[in-house]
Amino acid sequence: MSSYSFPGQTGYYKGKVRDVYSIGEDWLVMIASDRISAFDVILPRPIPFKGQVLNQIAAYMLEATRDICPNWLVSSPAPTVSIGKRCKPFKIEMVVRGYLTGHAWRTYASGKRELCGVPLPDGMRENEAFTSPLITPSTKAAEGHDEDISEKEILEQGLAKPAEWEQLKQYALQLFARGQEIAKRQGLILVDTKYEFGTIENKIYLMDEVHTPDSSRYFFAEGYQERQQKGERQPQLSKEFVREWLIANNFMGREGQQVPPMSDEWVDTISKRYIELYEKVIGQPFVPTPIAEEDLVNNICDALDRLVR
Repeated sequence: MSSYSFPGQTGYYKGKVRDVYSIGEDWLVMIASDRISAFDVILPRPIPFKGQVLNQIAAYMLEATRDICPNWLVSSPAPTVSIGKRCKPFKIEMVVRGYLTGHAWRTYASGKRELCGVPLPDGMRENEAFTSPLITPSTKAAEGHDEDISEKEILEQGLAKPAEWEQLKQYALQLFARGQEIAKRQGLILVDTKYEFGTIENKIYLMDEVHTPDSSRYFFAEGYQERQQKGERQPQLSKEFVREWLIANNFMGREGQQVPPMSDEWVDTISKRYIELYEKVIGQPFVPTPIAEEDLVNNICDALDRLVR
């Protein structure tokens, strides 16, 4: 995806999977690309329709949680585009975990019984539910890997003021509960997710994407208990399967490791998995909507014109 130039543009940032344009001091244009990242590395091949899947799930979920806390989104003038308010971000990712899986399980299986300063009980099995959801934050790295961080370290480093931190925790848990409700209606379990927040004039806003396959993990509710009792794997709707493929091919983003080649078949499989998650989470058929670059730019310019009039 090439970079564009929009009226009033004051900045451009190419993220791992999104291109972000600052418009004046108050607005952002976020274009979701088909890039895919894992272990904080952008993989070599794009995934067809991934950007549309992410953008449309995020828009759906931002609308479905707007009563819990204000969020940045104002409009979505194209399938891969979101336009919204520019916030001053907290350099924290609010990771909420309802189950012992993924990074939490890898930490637990290594013998550790603490994650981000949060104690973990002995005797748990992989994919088992915690008694109540845990907040295990990470730093939001500009480059390289995000790092686990504790509440104590967040406050000591001034990444959030005490009152802000309490509000962030409250919002994160309320959003996670709503996400679990939405997932349950679709026969899914929201396992874990991450939220990003920022401020406008000292008011906290929810930013970025919400409850998408890039930021969240889902299990299928049907058969979950039976699989747990038998010690079987829990099939997931998330991009964990991409991480697992990379690990199986000796890549975890560490120095000296090479990203394995991605075949056409594997790229197609990833695309189908993203579309499957969209349809499961939203409960509606996915309609692939390619858009010409000229139309994309015109739609964005029209939306911006309405905002800044």
